[in-house]
Amino acid sequence: MKVRLVLFTLAAMLVLATAAFANSVPDPTIIIKDPPCVGACTPVTGTTFGFSVPAGGTGMLFFQNASDVNWFTLRLTETGVPASAITCVQNVFVSCAVGTLGNGNTFIFLSGLANGTPGITSGEFFSITFGCSTGTCPPWPAGLDFNAVANLKSATVPEPGTIALVLTGLGGIITRRRWLARS
Repeated sequence: MKVRLVLFTLAAMLVLATAAFANSVPDPTIIIKDPPCVGACTPVTGTTFGFSVPAGGTGMLFFQNASDVNWFTLRLTETGVPASAITCVQNVFVSCAVGTLGNGNTFIFLSGLANGTPGITSGEFFSITFGCSTGTCPPWPAGLDFNAVANLKSATVPEPGTIALVLTGLGGIITRRRWLARS
């Protein structure tokens, strides 16, 4: 009986770990950084703005936070690419979470401040790149519209590893209760 329980637990852990890394196809990538402006930079005078993916589905857009307010969070929302297919890379905030809102829109939420990651300060330039930092990845849909809102309070999205750990723990609790009930 104990051997069966151990084998079942190991098999469940293997399945969950495999599911977390099942997607071997490169995802469309969005990169948010704070380099100096090259060429035309779009000033953003408030905490909301919009933009579209460049023609061809790849490219870099330059902006300047001209709102006179430091941005401590930034949420980008779109409707063309599912959250599960997006990779986010950035160096402006501590974290980048990708998820789905209740209305089916996909969001990319950048948040957290620490040494070396001040958010996007007033007057600072930043870029949004559609494409890969290295290698190749599929392009974004050309012309896909994004809405951006700065300084939202929060957006919570559990990471796949967290979900796998929670499910493994719940499986262990259920199995243990059944085992104790039989004893």
